[in-house]
Amino acid sequence: MIRYDRRVRTLAICLSAVAGYVDAVGFIKLGGFFVSFMSGNSTRLAVGIAQGSQNAVVAGSLIGVFVAGVVAGSLTGHLAGRQRRQAVLVLVAVLLALAATLDAAGASGWAVPAMTLAMGAENAVFEHEGEVRIGLTYMTGTLVKGGQRIAASLLGGDLWAWAPYFLQWLGLAAGAVSGALLYPEFGLGSLWIAATATAIAAIAAAKIGPDP
Repeated sequence: MIRYDRRVRTLAICLSAVAGYVDAVGFIKLGGFFVSFMSGNSTRLAVGIAQGSQNAVVAGSLIGVFVAGVVAGSLTGHLAGRQRRQAVLVLVAVLLALAATLDAAGASGWAVPAMTLAMGAENAVFEHEGEVRIGLTYMTGTLVKGGQRIAASLLGGDLWAWAPYFLQWLGLAAGAVSGALLYPEFGLGSLWIAATATAIAAIAAAKIGPDP
């Protein structure tokens, strides 16, 4: 992450906030399952299998839809070429808007898959040559890198190299708090905020320009 300039890092933090927001909304809607955090769903899948619970089906379905979203995001980015970032973000915004629309139309059962597809696709924003340079919907690796930079600073390295990683984690956490606060009031209608924020991020990505 530290190889990118401040504008790109700010964009990544904002997109992690969107991911946290959507994941919190999905978590409450699904009663403890995730639409962006597949490590948690993998554990729920394993425990569900061991216990013979229907939870295994729910978790497994979410994982499959998320992977489909990753595929869709990667293909969209590939087709868009140097406009990868904004193209993927437009896809994410459309999927989130679709989820909110489906819920308003009484088809909330289809809204959750749309949310999950969106979160899978979002991870393709900073994909380069088949590798994700900045993970947006999961923070374990980000926290590990932040901890490693703290260790490096204690050994005489850059004193603040850890900060971008923890700011990204803070963005996701702050987004999740916002989603949890708004869901009781607006339900899945709160996804309009995430869709709008992602659309604005697409415009910002276009202004930043492609990855050099």
